[in-house]
Amino acid sequence: MNSKKNKRVDVVYSTNPNYKYTEESEGATETLNKQAQNLKVYLDRLGGGKLLSRVAGFVGKTEDLEALAKLLKQKCGVGGNAKEGQILIQGDKRDKLIEILLKEGYKAKKAGG
Repeated sequence: MNSKKNKRVDVVYSTNPNYKYTEESEGATETLNKQAQNLKVYLDRLGGGKLLSRVAGFVGKTEDLEALAKLLKQKCGVGGNAKEGQILIQGDKRDKLIEILLKEGYKAKKAGG
């Protein structure tokens, strides 16, 4: 079994002999230090009028993102998760999230409306 075949992205088969397959990157992106992170905290509305605070802009490994999400969920006392490079926290917790992030040494600010 060809290990390169499993890492191809976007194309199953091409008849073009000169086509270059896009492949997943081998190594994960290194996590930037806290001062270099430029995090933005958004407020989103879900169906049914529910609110969701979203932290975007994290650059780094998935494990580090999940660790930060766990810390934020514990400090806010609410549920949430980390996926696709963003941290999702239930409810309007923007002010508290920014306070926690700044205390932890991250650069963070409100974004959106």
